[in-house]
Amino acid sequence: MLAGGLGILATGKRRTASEELQTVLHGIVPLIAACSYFAMAIGQGSVVLPAVASAGPGATRIFYFARYIDWTLTTPLLLVTVCLTAMHGQHKRAGAFAGIVLADLMMILTALFFGASEVPWIKWTWFLISCIAFLGVYYVLWVSNLQYNRSERDDVRASYRQGSTMLSVLWLLYPVVLLVAPDGLNVISDPMSVIAISILDVLSKVAFGFLMVASDTRITERDLRETQGKPTLRAA
Repeated sequence: MLAGGLGILATGKRRTASEELQTVLHGIVPLIAACSYFAMAIGQGSVVLPAVASAGPGATRIFYFARYIDWTLTTPLLLVTVCLTAMHGQHKRAGAFAGIVLADLMMILTALFFGASEVPWIKWTWFLISCIAFLGVYYVLWVSNLQYNRSERDDVRASYRQGSTMLSVLWLLYPVVLLVAPDGLNVISDPMSVIAISILDVLSKVAFGFLMVASDTRITERDLRETQGKPTLRAA
């Protein structure tokens, strides 16, 4: 995560305010994740809680609360970058930004309560609420933002669809892993769930960041070419 974040910051360009913002946001996301993983590695980002009933009496599980702090900070930043791409050449609609960020925060925080809960009916109620909030994120991505994005150039539309598709597919796998992990149904082991989440984190933060920064670089290059090609009006 540290190498990925520094790599994005080093390779991303800053020729325009929009391009600079995209570079900084995508670069900072893996750096926040690196702090989260460091906290979990040294034992400051996790606590021991009772396992689900199916694990047997007296069984325990490790609850990695640091990952939820990470997601609370990083996932809104990723969604902001996607919204910026969707409305690249037009007025940025505050409602879309607020709606998707608030739905995302609700999704993450209720997932935190799901993981920390020990009473089954409370746990699964939180999981259901988190999934409903997740649908709100998808609605903004694939309905509201897509409507705004239709008026953009072909390269901007392609970039938005590519980024939104990658993020949507990867994020859909997170609740699946949490569902079968020790925090949920306890179908897979703790090491298996940690490996799965780690792979998803690297793909959705580092790989996604490099992809979108490269795409934004191409968009900015076209912006600059078209701006330079326009005739300037001189005062009489």
